[in-house]
Amino acid sequence: MTSRFQKIFRPVSIIVLAAAVIVCVVKGSLSYVKFYPVLINLVFLFAFGITLFFPPVMIFRFATLQDKTIKGSFGEKYVESYCRKVTIAWCGFFIFNGSVSVFTIIHGSDFLWTVYNGCVSYILIGIFFMGELAVRKMAQKKNPKAVPLSAIKNNSRLKSKVICYQGVFSGGHFKTWNDFLEGTVKLKRSIEKINSKSNRWLLYCEDYWYFLLAFTALLQCKKEILLSANISPDYIDEIRGCGGGNSGVPFLTDQVFPEEKDGIFLIADLLDFDLEKKALKEKNISIIPDDTSIVMYTSGSTGKPKEVKQRLTEFENDNKFVLSKWGEELLDRKLCSTVSQHHIYGLLYSVLLPFTAGIPFRRKRIEFPEELEKFNDDAYTLITVPAFLKRAVDIENQKEYGLKTPWIFTSGGVLDPQTAEKTNKILGFWPVEVYGSTETSGIAWRQSFNGLEWMPFENTSLSKNKDGCLVIKSLYIKDPEGFETQDMADILEDGRFLLKGRADSVVKIEEKRISLTEVENRILQSGLAGEACVISIIEKRQYLAAAVVLNEKGKNEFSNFEKKDINKYWREYLSKFFEYVVIPRKWRYLEEIPKDAQGKKKKEDIENIFRG
Repeated sequence: MTSRFQKIFRPVSIIVLAAAVIVCVVKGSLSYVKFYPVLINLVFLFAFGITLFFPPVMIFRFATLQDKTIKGSFGEKYVESYCRKVTIAWCGFFIFNGSVSVFTIIHGSDFLWTVYNGCVSYILIGIFFMGELAVRKMAQKKNPKAVPLSAIKNNSRLKSKVICYQGVFSGGHFKTWNDFLEGTVKLKRSIEKINSKSNRWLLYCEDYWYFLLAFTALLQCKKEILLSANISPDYIDEIRGCGGGNSGVPFLTDQVFPEEKDGIFLIADLLDFDLEKKALKEKNISIIPDDTSIVMYTSGSTGKPKEVKQRLTEFENDNKFVLSKWGEELLDRKLCSTVSQHHIYGLLYSVLLPFTAGIPFRRKRIEFPEELEKFNDDAYTLITVPAFLKRAVDIENQKEYGLKTPWIFTSGGVLDPQTAEKTNKILGFWPVEVYGSTETSGIAWRQSFNGLEWMPFENTSLSKNKDGCLVIKSLYIKDPEGFETQDMADILEDGRFLLKGRADSVVKIEEKRISLTEVENRILQSGLAGEACVISIIEKRQYLAAAVVLNEKGKNEFSNFEKKDINKYWREYLSKFFEYVVIPRKWRYLEEIPKDAQGKKKKEDIENIFRG
């Protein structure tokens, strides 16, 4: 910043001096040269002062020319605020310096003019430079510092910096930067000692703190991380590739399973040893974000979990953008979440985002709205989903939670405006909704009091395919052609868009995304059904219903069963693969599935069967 100013100061001084000499020659008097320092101060006062009214200010322009990383960074607003203060200070100096120069011309002698303008003035500029440099160094320590996982070093934060807290922040049960360094070193060493031929590791942790330690250690060990929000035993075995004597990929978790299986490691056990002091002084193993692989699972149409591979690169780009947009609000608050970190939204907003920003986050997920009553000791950011907010503001349980100036993010489904309005009334904030998916990450946002239109993020471009579905291009999507969604939309002239529903068979039940085809395939895989059709029904609540045609084996199996017992069998069978909220609530057993002339299932006729 200083060097940029000096480079500009010299040529401007020479130009003004040359102009003064020319005037002296024309007028035939050397007295006009004395106005040279006054003109210098006026030129710089005008150049700096006008930017106060037409930002960005001059000093900020110097700063961004010198450091290209400031623009779009977490601390951009803080740097800009500081630079504005420095610009105002320089304007004050130019006024003072120019005024003294005028005094030496009018009331002073040639000697006084020479001493002040040829010596003292430059000494004062030097003192101002050095003083600003010292203040800047102190200000830089206070400026927010983004530390993504790929950039962590032992000295990235103060050892006492709070990373995580238990309960509420005022409880004082903290995990610090030093605890983070120690925990990751321990886990990294434990993972390296485990003799496994697989480079893929499955990770599931309810505890955000354990999750962060394990996630970091696995990346440092250059492992591919598999994240599944579903830990039903059969589902997990399928992901791990167990069976036929194969123990499958190693599984790192904080959950205790009733049956001991090979390759499952409890994080608490791997951390249970004393670490020598010198270990924390070792250089951190760097994480190259482009070389990482994080696999997330979504509902597929094949009857098996669908793998979506991501890199840390895209996650960190997402965090960088969110912090550049809402970082100031986030910094003023602690963070708590109701969302599982095994979904991309929870991973990004509940763990990686607060860690990168240095914002303390809660160690445990909030499960019930009643828990919010405890969060009246400080200001908090709440990361949540529409289903949680609906329960929190339910009319029957309406109450004042006492939250202090909260900030609320919600995603994983569309929040209806009525619930958003109630949230503002009861919790004190109109939620910021984020639209995105596992494949695309966040791409748009809205606060519905401004309307139902979604505003694309500045780093995202949208178009529609021939079917009217959104096509998304952004920093988070590796394919240069973008990603074609199944979300139908109308794109408005100003770039905003309105969602019109989904074009595929994937629905969301209680913000749990599930493929109807996947549920059907699971029923068929039982070997007891010849056909199956699963539909979504919306009454007071949305739920799934299944129409099944039993094959001969199924008819024999259930020949002596009552209907309620058959239903119970299917529920227990599907619970091995799905969470309770997405298991069909209603069942019908048909001789055949209604179809049209083309052999396609007639969903309306099937729906009428359940409504009849």
